[in-house]
Amino acid sequence: MKVRLFFMLALLCGLSVFALDKGATMTSEENAVYAAYEAINNAMIAKDRAALERYFDENLIFTHMSGKKQTRAEFIGEIMDGTLNYYKIDTKDFSIRVDGERAVMSVTHTLTAKVYGIRGAWTLSGNSVYEKRGGIWVRVNN
Repeated sequence: MKVRLFFMLALLCGLSVFALDKGATMTSEENAVYAAYEAINNAMIAKDRAALERYFDENLIFTHMSGKKQTRAEFIGEIMDGTLNYYKIDTKDFSIRVDGERAVMSVTHTLTAKVYGIRGAWTLSGNSVYEKRGGIWVRVNN
């Protein structure tokens, strides 16, 4: 009896946790966009140049919270040379809207990083546009 009760409680807890997971309600394309976002975050932390180049369009322009703008090459270069060091990216909330081969992801996340010599944690919100190319979602300009 105790074993059955434990099993039922574990099953119920597992189902309620699953119900709170956004992934449970997302389409396969929305999940693929989120996977690209996660791959980018992991590549920024790991300083994985190949992954960053794969997921960032070659014409992508980055705008930092200071207003500074950078090309893809400049941004990746500063990650690789240690000017930009990302330690953790904690996603707080997000939504994804897919329209054919384009998607917009609105996200709020906290970046723990050391940028231009200043270490901190910054909570940022914004939108990123993705385009499906060769079966993967690539971040592009708006």
